Amino acid sequence: MIDIEKLQTQARMASGTAYAPYSKFRVGAALLCKDGQIIHGCNVENRSFGLTNCAERSAIFTALSMGIRDFKAMAIYSPDCDEVLPPCGACRQVISEFVSGDFPLFLMGKDKVEKHLLGELFPLDSLHDLKGKI
Repeated sequence: MIDIEKLQTQARMASGTAYAPYSKFRVGAALLCKDGQIIHGCNVENRSFGLTNCAERSAIFTALSMGIRDFKAMAIYSPDCDEVLPPCGACRQVISEFVSGDFPLFLMGKDKVEKHLLGELFPLDSLHDLKGKI
């Protein structure tokens, strides 16, 4: 069972630690691990935007550096966006490396939440299904 409200609260909290002096667009992610832990991630900008790291990847990379490899869900939030905020293409690619298409993503706007499965946002991720078969 996923405590969606708790995951959303954690994503909101994570957005408060974002380092976004250039875009002023703060993002927080809360990654629910299968063991129940919630790992936070925030976007960290650099004046060379190509070196910026998104909140979703920050959360995943933190979990991986802690030895955690099994994930259950993720919530993504920005206080600077009215609409729900989907992960960028790079984040979709990284997320797909570690989970399957039925991984739930809770995309949050100021007043709304949408649940999407990774497979809906990244429909042609056949590489995940081929892992170990190539």
